[in-house]
Amino acid sequence: MSIHCMLRNIAQALRRALHLLARPVRSDRGRGGIVIHPYRGYGSPKEVFLMGRVFRQRRRVSKAGEATLRRDLIDIARRLLRRGIAGAVLSVHFGGKEQQVMTDRDGYFRIHLQPMQPPPADRLWHHMDLKSVEPAGAVTKGDLFIPPNTARYVVISDIDDTIMYTGVANKVKMLWRLFIQGPQSRVVFPGVAAFYRALHSGAAGAECNPMLYVSRGPWSLYEILDEFFHLHGIPVGPILFLRDWGLTPKHPFPRQRKGHKLALIRDMLALYHDQPFILIGDNGQRDPEIYAQVVQEHPGRVLAVYIRNVSHNQKRHREIEILAKKVVNAGSTLLLAADSFAMAEHAVKHGLIAPEAVSEVLKEREHQQGDLDLKPTRKVKRLTSQDTQKALARGKLKETLGKKNRKESPPNVVVESEDRKRH
Repeated sequence: MSIHCMLRNIAQALRRALHLLARPVRSDRGRGGIVIHPYRGYGSPKEVFLMGRVFRQRRRVSKAGEATLRRDLIDIARRLLRRGIAGAVLSVHFGGKEQQVMTDRDGYFRIHLQPMQPPPADRLWHHMDLKSVEPAGAVTKGDLFIPPNTARYVVISDIDDTIMYTGVANKVKMLWRLFIQGPQSRVVFPGVAAFYRALHSGAAGAECNPMLYVSRGPWSLYEILDEFFHLHGIPVGPILFLRDWGLTPKHPFPRQRKGHKLALIRDMLALYHDQPFILIGDNGQRDPEIYAQVVQEHPGRVLAVYIRNVSHNQKRHREIEILAKKVVNAGSTLLLAADSFAMAEHAVKHGLIAPEAVSEVLKEREHQQGDLDLKPTRKVKRLTSQDTQKALARGKLKETLGKKNRKESPPNVVVESEDRKRH
């Protein structure tokens, strides 16, 4: 590629990135004032949840025929200068029910509403009407995903180091990879998009299973992750962040939200009380500890736990062993895997996705990774859960994992018993 073509491609990519960053403030069409920014919500016919933020942002002073680039640059400046409104009151309407909510000190609001009328069953996404009462001046609609009767299970997935490589909190790096390097850059784990599409479709092919995503990043990454999902063909669903970083001179460090992920998952389990779950995370942070707690509290509710094996830290083996014991005791199955293809194979064997989905995952993986170096899945599997527990206690999982070489991808290991409970 010539230098001229390369520079032109970079310029075009930067334009797309600027347009994306300007998106959150474009809805007011430059008028400024009060803006309600809802994030995608989720729910059931009986209750729904939605989050968002109320801002006060500056008016855009524009001229007739103003270039799009100039408008985007001005909107980015407006985004940087806008501030969340504490104590704002919103009026919420959905399913024949009206209620009011108030924003917190950072301008965020959380809606938990029980509609009087069930939403239409002929659609997956529904609109919630939002209106600013105090201060007045803003009206918008929020989107809610409500699964159909065909849904068979609910998927809760981490994002960082589970769907995408680490670095989600670095907006500059993220934008560079998305728009300069393109969808084939080292952003997404190979084959993960096809695997998630298969989970959304389910074994029957049209189940429309809910896909709920959680991240440790700040809410300011919402649009970037939304574009990331679109570019890679990952099923759209609510993206829920565990904290607002809210970096200010008074709060120079990210605010800790200890226990929020566990509380969020508990809320989802309560909401979809008649559905089993699939949990997907990684072994680099606290996912094993959190998922172990969930499995212990809700025996029989978790169909499978998939942990992406990304950490070379030997100390994490202990947390994985604890999770494995609780998963087996609950009659479920655990797969520790570095490869999305191994997850797809396991899901097919357990009737979670359609058999033909495996070839789609393999095809996508080969296209993104450029090779078919497939590692076999090792097993820690005994006739009974008690025997499997004893094998784990003797260190069989650590032995199966082996000593990790940082230059090699970790092995895939499934932990379950022959007599695991059928859901």
